[in-house]
Amino acid sequence: MEECKIKNLYNLEETMAKELLEKVTYPWEALPKISEFILLLGSKLDGNQYEKIGDDVWIAKSAKVAPTAFIQGPAIIGEKAEIRHGAFIRGKVIIGEGAVVGNSTELKNVILFNKVQVPHYNYVGDSILGYQSHMGAGAITSNVKSDKKLVVVKNGNKQIKTNLKKFGAMLGDKVEVGCGSVLNPGTVIGKNTNIYPLSSVRGVVAKNSIYKNQNEIVEKR
Repeated sequence: MEECKIKNLYNLEETMAKELLEKVTYPWEALPKISEFILLLGSKLDGNQYEKIGDDVWIAKSAKVAPTAFIQGPAIIGEKAEIRHGAFIRGKVIIGEGAVVGNSTELKNVILFNKVQVPHYNYVGDSILGYQSHMGAGAITSNVKSDKKLVVVKNGNKQIKTNLKKFGAMLGDKVEVGCGSVLNPGTVIGKNTNIYPLSSVRGVVAKNSIYKNQNEIVEKR
């Protein structure tokens, strides 16, 4: 499925994980490799720009991190990122330049491209969020199927087996997810797409779309 390939979802110039993502075809193939990549990248970061805090946590000196945030390594927090009160970063996390992680937001095994916003009560796990993508208040990724089976990406009659038990959502560049929405395991949303509030999304949503509900997805004009 061409629409699910990294080259059609992301501008890799907008992430410090470029080297990792260039080595795979589909973004979810990078999920098991995030931890190892962070350790490798962290060891190469400029000490004039980044400070190592505790075990395998690198924070840009220009980033703003609230004293009440919890950060577990391995993790990298990029230049001018903002980590707000009560944020819970559980490890295996790359937070891009200018990104915002808000109050009571929880992250685990994710890549946030530059200028991503997850600012209010979001859960993002086993996911990749593209440049300038935004999740409205209370929007979450559901990263494990209720039957605990391996996740399959579906687009109509087409399917790709991922061989992953944990897989949240892949959001292309400049995706807007409305408040209170749930992105079910294996969701892939094409770039420049808007998701209506209170949506339950699964499978592949085409780029440049407006997702109103599962049966009403219209092209942006």
